[in-house]
Amino acid sequence: MANHEMSLLLDGDAMNVDAGMQDIQGMRGIDSAMALDEVDLFGDPVMDNALASLPARPSPSKPLQQRLDELRASGCCQGIAWSRQGTIAAISKDAMSIDLRFIRCNPDDGDWDMSEPSPWSAVSQGPSTSAVSSSSNLSLASAGAPFVHLAWAPTTTPDLAVIDALGRLTILTFSITLNRGYLARRWDADPVDDLHAIVGCYWLPLAVSRQASTFHAFHSLLLDVNFPFLTHSAQVHGIYGPAILVQSEYKYDQKVYQAYGPWHPNPGKSALLCVTTNGVLKLFFSQNSNRIEETALELESVTSSDDLITHASLCSDMNTLLIALATSSKQLRVVRVHIQWGLPQVDRQMPPGGLTLRPSLRESHVAVTRWLQHGSGESALDASMAQLSHVEILPSAPEGPGQIAPAVVLTVRSYIPNDASSYHQECQSIIDRWEVASDQPQSLHSAFGQLASNGTGPVPPTMTRLRKLDPIIIPKIVVTVHTIQLGRVLCFAFSDGSVQYRDRFTMNEVYNGLNHSSIMSPLQAGFHFVNDTPCLQIAFSPTNCSFVQICEDWTVKWCKLHYPIDEPNMALEDVQQNAVLAALSLAMAAAGNHTNYDDILAIARPLTKKKPEFTYTWIGEIAKMLRFPVDYSEEAHHDQLVRNSSLQLCFSIMNHLGFHGDFQPRSFCGKFAMLALNVRNMVILVTLASNAPPNLREKLSPLDEPEVVDALAGCAKWAVDLLSWLTDCIFQLLDDPEVTAMLSDPKRFSELAGYLQSRNDVSLHMLLCSSTRGFLSAACRRLTHLGAVSEKARIHYEAQKQQQAMDPTAATAATAGSSTHPALYQAYLKLQRAVSQTLVNVEAFDHLLGSLGKDIQTAYHTNLSGVLGRLQPAQGGTEKQQQQRNEQFMKNAQTHCELAMLMAANPPPTLREVLLKFFTDSLPAFRNQTDPAKLYFASYDLLEVEDDPRSLAVRKAAGRHIDVFKRVELASGAQFKTPDGHINGAVKNSSEGLQARGGVAQGGGAGGDEGGNGSRNGSSSSLQWRRCVRCASVMEDIFGQRPGFTFVLAQQRKCSCGGNWGLLPKGS
Repeated sequence: MANHEMSLLLDGDAMNVDAGMQDIQGMRGIDSAMALDEVDLFGDPVMDNALASLPARPSPSKPLQQRLDELRASGCCQGIAWSRQGTIAAISKDAMSIDLRFIRCNPDDGDWDMSEPSPWSAVSQGPSTSAVSSSSNLSLASAGAPFVHLAWAPTTTPDLAVIDALGRLTILTFSITLNRGYLARRWDADPVDDLHAIVGCYWLPLAVSRQASTFHAFHSLLLDVNFPFLTHSAQVHGIYGPAILVQSEYKYDQKVYQAYGPWHPNPGKSALLCVTTNGVLKLFFSQNSNRIEETALELESVTSSDDLITHASLCSDMNTLLIALATSSKQLRVVRVHIQWGLPQVDRQMPPGGLTLRPSLRESHVAVTRWLQHGSGESALDASMAQLSHVEILPSAPEGPGQIAPAVVLTVRSYIPNDASSYHQECQSIIDRWEVASDQPQSLHSAFGQLASNGTGPVPPTMTRLRKLDPIIIPKIVVTVHTIQLGRVLCFAFSDGSVQYRDRFTMNEVYNGLNHSSIMSPLQAGFHFVNDTPCLQIAFSPTNCSFVQICEDWTVKWCKLHYPIDEPNMALEDVQQNAVLAALSLAMAAAGNHTNYDDILAIARPLTKKKPEFTYTWIGEIAKMLRFPVDYSEEAHHDQLVRNSSLQLCFSIMNHLGFHGDFQPRSFCGKFAMLALNVRNMVILVTLASNAPPNLREKLSPLDEPEVVDALAGCAKWAVDLLSWLTDCIFQLLDDPEVTAMLSDPKRFSELAGYLQSRNDVSLHMLLCSSTRGFLSAACRRLTHLGAVSEKARIHYEAQKQQQAMDPTAATAATAGSSTHPALYQAYLKLQRAVSQTLVNVEAFDHLLGSLGKDIQTAYHTNLSGVLGRLQPAQGGTEKQQQQRNEQFMKNAQTHCELAMLMAANPPPTLREVLLKFFTDSLPAFRNQTDPAKLYFASYDLLEVEDDPRSLAVRKAAGRHIDVFKRVELASGAQFKTPDGHINGAVKNSSEGLQARGGVAQGGGAGGDEGGNGSRNGSSSSLQWRRCVRCASVMEDIFGQRPGFTFVLAQQRKCSCGGNWGLLPKGS
C-alpha cells in the first residue's frame, strides 16, 4: 500500500476499515472517468455552478442505438446503395420491400431533385411455380426474413444483390430504366437456415483494358513512355489529377496504375462472392447463357462451429482475393482465395462468352490475431467497446515510385454513452488498423545446413503477420466507411451527417481546407456538404460528389456538394473560378463515359445561373484536360465523329445547362447541343438498322420488320424537318442587313456571334463547326440511303401485288406464308413519303455542306501556313522533324478555332472571306432550288426549336412531347385510330402544318399484330413513358417482340444525350 493511502487510514477514525476502503476506492476512481460527480477534488463552488449551468447532453436516439446494434451483429447490413448508373435502392422501413429512386432534372424548371420511390417486393413477384408446389407456398413473409443488405455490381448494366436475414439472395438487373428491375436470380431455392446468413459480400471488379479506359489516344503514349512494363493488353486504372496551378492556369496530371483481378472471364460481367456466418464462401457467377450459377468453398480457417463469423470483408489483391474475417471469439483472420475459372488452355482463341465456366476456389491461410487489442492511445472507455461495427480490408497499393504499401485491415468500434448527464463520456469511434506484413525469413546458422544430406539446409518460408498500427480515435459515431480514388483515400461518414476524408497510408485528414495550388477534390476548391440532419446510413454517389442518407425517421435525403457563390470572398472571379473549373473537370473525368455524373451537373447548375458564360468556360477546361478531337474539317468519313464519346459528353453538359424546363426557351448552347445530339442519334439508328452485326445477319434483318421501318420513317421525317429549318434560318440571315454589314466590314465581323446569340439562332454555327457539319452531312447520306431502300422496297412489293393479282392461287399462298408483308409494305410507303416529300433537296444540301467544308479547309491551310511562315523556325532537328512540328502547329491552331466556335464564339477572322462567299454566291444559288415561302410557313413542331412565347404556349396547352425514338408527337390521354385501324392512346398526329406540306399521319404503327409500336396487343393506351433523368426527353416504354426491332431498340437504352431513363408512373 502506498504511503498516501496509509495516511488516509490513520487520519480520523483509523479503525474504521470500511470507511477507509471507501476512501481508497474514491481516490482510485479519479484515475478512471467515473468520479467527477462523486468526488469534489477542489471544492470549487465556481466549478460546481459552471457544471450545473451546462445544458443536459441530449440522449442518443433510439434509432441510432438500434443501428449500432445492427452493425455490431453483422457485417452485411447496408440498407441503402447507389448504383454506377444512378439507381438509389433503399430497404423500406418494414424491411419487406425495396424502394428505387434516382436524382432527376425537374422538367418544370431544370433543377435537380430526387424522384419519388418505386417499390419492389419479393412477395409481389412471387416464387417460381415449382418452388411454390414443393414448399407449400413458402414466401418471404412466411419465412420471417426481412431484407438486410443491398450491393450493386460495377457493371454497365447494373445488377443489384438483395440479401435477407437468412442469407437468401435475389439478384435484380436494371437493363432499361433506373427504377424497374428484372429478376435475374430468385431467392426461393435458397435454404432457410440462419447459419447461412451472409456477413460479407463483394462484387468482382470489371476488367478494364487500356483500350476501354477513359484515357484516350495520348494516354497510350503516356503508358509506353512512363510504364514500359505494361503490355498493350495490360489491365490499367487511370486517375486524373491533381490539378497543379502554374501561373494563372491549371495543368492536369495523369497517373496510371496496373489493375489486378480476379475478374469475370467475360469482359463486362462481374461475379458475387458471399461469406456466411458458418464459414462458407459462395461464388455466384453468370454463365455464358446468362444463367446465374454458384459454387462454394468451406473455409478451413474457421475450425470451430461455436466460433461464428460476425463480419467479413473481401477485396481483389494481386489477382487473388483477400478476405478478412472477424469472429465472435474476437479473432481476426485473413485468408487468401484463388479463383480458377476452369477455362481450357486450348480454347484461348474462342470468345469467353462461348465457353462454359467451371470455377473452383482454393484457400490459403495468411495470418490471424485478435481484433480487441488495447493501445496506449486509447481511452479508458475502450474496455466497454468490445464490439465491432465495421471491418474493411484494403488491397496493397502503390504508395510511391517503386513502393507498394501492403494490404491493410481496418476495424471500427463505436461507443455511445447511456447517461445523458455524464459530460466526461463522449461518443467516439476507434479505428484500428493492421498491416498484412510479410517478414523476410531469418537466415539459419551454417551448422544447420550440415544436418542435411546434401549439405544445404531448408529455406525457411516467408512469414506473414498482422502488424498493429496506431489507432485513430474520432469523437463521432461512424456509420459508413467508403473508399475513393482506387482505395487511396478513406471516407468516413458519421451519424451527425458529416463526412471526413483521410489518407489511406498516413490516416491524416485530407480535403479539409482550401488549396488552390493543388486540387484533387472539389472540397479543396471551396465546395462543401451542407447537411445537419442526423442519419443512420449513408451511400455515396458514383462520383462521390453527393450522397443519400437514411434519416432517423427513415426518410431518404439527398445531399450534394454546395459552392457558396453568394459569399463575397467566394465569388467566381479569377483564381476562385479557375479552381472551381479544375475541380469540376477532374470530377467529370473521373466519372468517365460509363459512370453516371448527373450529380456533377446538379452541382454546377447554380453556378451557371449566376454566370451564364460558366458553361462555355467549363467545356473549354474539359476539352483541355481530356484532349479529345473537335476538328473534323478534314474528315471524310463520319465513323470516328459518331464514336467520339467525349464530344457527346460535352454536348450533354451544354444541353442540360441550357435547358430551363419544358415549354421554356432554351439558351443558345442548349439549343445547339440538343440538335447536335439528336442528329447524331438519328445517324446511329439508321446505321444500326442498315448494318446488322456480321455474326447476326443470318438471324436478323432489321429492315425486314415493320416496327423498325416505322421508327426509321419518324427519324427520317425529323431529319428532313431539321434540314428545312436550318435552310429557313440561313435564308433569314441572308436577308438580314446587319449580318451583311458584319460580313462586309472586317471591323464589325467580331460582332457576329453576339448578334446571333441575341437572336438565339444556332443555324450558322451548326454549319460552321466541323463536328455538327459532319453530323448533318452524315444525316443527308442516311436520308439518301433510306430513300433508295424505300423506293426499292416499294417497287418490289408493287410488283409482287401485280403478280398476285394475275395469279390468285399464288396470291393465296403468298398471303398465308407472309402475313407481315402488308404491314411492312405500308411502313416502307410511309418511309418513302417522308424522304421524298421534302421542302429541301437533300443531295443539294449535302453538296452545300461539302463546298462550305472545302472552303473552310482551304482557308485554314492558307492562313495558317502564312502565320507559320512568319514565325521564327525552330532551331535544330531534321527536315522531317521540322515538318512534323509545323503540322502539329496547324493542327493545334485548327483545334483552337473549332473549339471556340463549338462554344459559340465568333468565327475566326480567317473565315470571314469564306462566309462572305457563302452568303453571296453559294447560298443564293441554293435558294433558287427551294421555295422560301414554304420553308417560312412550315411547321417545325417535331424539332422543338421554336421558342417564341406563342409557340411555347400552344405546346404547353396541348401537353405535347416528342418521342425521341420514333420522332412522333406524344400527348397523354388522347386516343385516335391509325391508318391501319389500331387504336393508339399516346401517339398523336403531327400539327396541321405537317399535313399542309404533304406530311403523313405520324401514328403509332404500321399495322400488323403489334401495331407497329412495340406493344403486345397493338394498343398503346396503357403504355407508360420513359423520361430522361438528365434532359427530360420522353419516349414510349416499348419492347421489341422481333429480333431486329429488339436490336435497334437496344440503342435507346439511354437517351440521345447519354442520360438514363426513368419510368414515369402510369397516367403521368
